[in-house]
Amino acid sequence: MSLYKAIITHLPEVRGPTQRKLSFKEKLKWTLIILVLFFILGTISLFGLDPAYQFRFEQLGIILGASFGTITSLGIGPIVTASIVLQLLNGSGIVKFDLTTTEGKKSFQGTQKLLAIFFVIFEACIYVFMGGFSPNPAIAGTSFFTLQLVLIGQLFLGGMIILFMDEVVQKWGFGSGISLFIVANVAQEILIQSISPLDAGGNWAFGTGQPPVGKIFALFVHLARNQGDAALLAGSALFFTVVVFVMAVYFQSMKVEIPLSFGRVRGYGMRWPLRFMYTSNIPVILVAALLANIQLWGQLMENWAVKSGNAIVNWISIHVVGQVTTPDAGHGIIQYAQAPELVQNLLAGNFAFAQLKFAFGYIVLMVIGAIIFSYFWMQTSGQDAHSVSKQIMSSGLQIPGFRKDIRILERILNRYITPLTIMGGLAVGVLAATADLTGALSRGTGILLAVMIIYQLYEEIAKHHMMDMHPAMRKFMER
Repeated sequence: MSLYKAIITHLPEVRGPTQRKLSFKEKLKWTLIILVLFFILGTISLFGLDPAYQFRFEQLGIILGASFGTITSLGIGPIVTASIVLQLLNGSGIVKFDLTTTEGKKSFQGTQKLLAIFFVIFEACIYVFMGGFSPNPAIAGTSFFTLQLVLIGQLFLGGMIILFMDEVVQKWGFGSGISLFIVANVAQEILIQSISPLDAGGNWAFGTGQPPVGKIFALFVHLARNQGDAALLAGSALFFTVVVFVMAVYFQSMKVEIPLSFGRVRGYGMRWPLRFMYTSNIPVILVAALLANIQLWGQLMENWAVKSGNAIVNWISIHVVGQVTTPDAGHGIIQYAQAPELVQNLLAGNFAFAQLKFAFGYIVLMVIGAIIFSYFWMQTSGQDAHSVSKQIMSSGLQIPGFRKDIRILERILNRYITPLTIMGGLAVGVLAATADLTGALSRGTGILLAVMIIYQLYEEIAKHHMMDMHPAMRKFMER
């Protein structure tokens, strides 16, 4: 056994269940336990952190499943980044894994975990050394470098906890930890942005003259004060949030059904569903996390430029990467990685034609990224035509009117799977980008992801719950 295989074989992991099938209650229990732990960890502040740095990246935390300034500041960033890198390497053929074999799948998963651990360490160091998280100068008797190492150690610990919590959900719960943490952050943000009675300063809004953060309360407050423009802004945010929810559910429910029959039993068959969103929410998670990482790197580069005072670094920060806190200072990559709120700016009278260029660039990035990741995920997750054909053949099914041959079945499935992969990726990319441009509550991409994840969790929970029913009741529910 080579050294590399020995390393990925002996990586620490969460032991899976010994029983063949976990009960519905057992899966629900572990899912809720991890969810509660995630919220608890998000309240533990980093020791030694300068308070001025705690909320600088909070808008990016929604997609990255992070609570910046706490022990979960890295969130799912390292896991998703590792997945992106490995997907691109495997899809381009630079590194090749034979995912049709058990050994190849284990090697792929081990490599992904090793990469995730590497990015936990790497991102923790980058956050601290590039000035994203700076030590608190008020703590006396401790050297600056020592406090930096303390912060890195806490970030590393939080990143590893998130990594293993994701494994627990995958093996013992419903869905994956990545999806669960995104839904938790988005749901929390939507709840605050819709019904919070507090103002922006965290004080009780009613009676202070300040509008509440919650758009539902803010709408009625502005209407009562005859503030038509402000009421229109609050109402449009609520309206587009509902629109994104409806569109996400509609696209998620679209599917193509292929008729199949049991070769040895005449008169009996079934329909094999192929969803329009064939690779589901994975492409959006990957491309949204990629763009969030680009914005994060932009902010870190900006902090580094201010901290170092280097003219070259400052020029790169303004003209190549692009400023984040002062976007008018230069035009770089950042301007195309974040969506301008076109609708909100138009209603508020802040619209500028330059925003159309950035909006178009953002849509192009989202669509191209979603298509690429959709295709790569289809190839690496066992959703390609060959893998699905083997699954169908092993079930004793075949397409009526065709010879029972895996090559024929694979050729027919290719007519559906490849177009659905590309068109589904394109559709979800356009929907996510459009949702971000409307200025819906939270982020449009976050809402879209939350709806798709919840829809999938509902289906999985319903399926497991049905399997635990009495056989007679299960037969009735399946009709």
